[in-house]
Amino acid sequence: MTDTDKFFQGTGRRKRSIARVRISLGDNKLFMVDGVSIEEKFPIEDHRRMVMEPLTVTGMLGRVNVNVHVIGGGFSGQAGAVRHGLSRALLSFDPDFRSALKAAGFLTRDSREKERKKYGLFRARKRQQYSKR
Repeated sequence: MTDTDKFFQGTGRRKRSIARVRISLGDNKLFMVDGVSIEEKFPIEDHRRMVMEPLTVTGMLGRVNVNVHVIGGGFSGQAGAVRHGLSRALLSFDPDFRSALKAAGFLTRDSREKERKKYGLFRARKRQQYSKR
């Protein structure tokens, strides 16, 4: 087993999205999400920057290959899940990154989810207008 065969993985979650991230040392410097490039998967620049933040904080940008499989949710939830999973994968790659990733808040799972709709209401909390008189 060579260094290029060895990989590190992490699972990230946000909203309804789940991302499985694998990083490996390699000379290709690829960043693939669901078999396509990151530019195709996340057309919005803010989402791409959000995904790349753990690599820039740790100084690993351009030094590792990243392969991601993400399911569920929308663009924003998927970008947050990939960032969380990438942070966990980097942590398994080198435990010394923990302080930098923790300070940036990338290791904390964002547990906010959409509140369910209740019967008798229009949405989770929206009601009919109340008239006193």
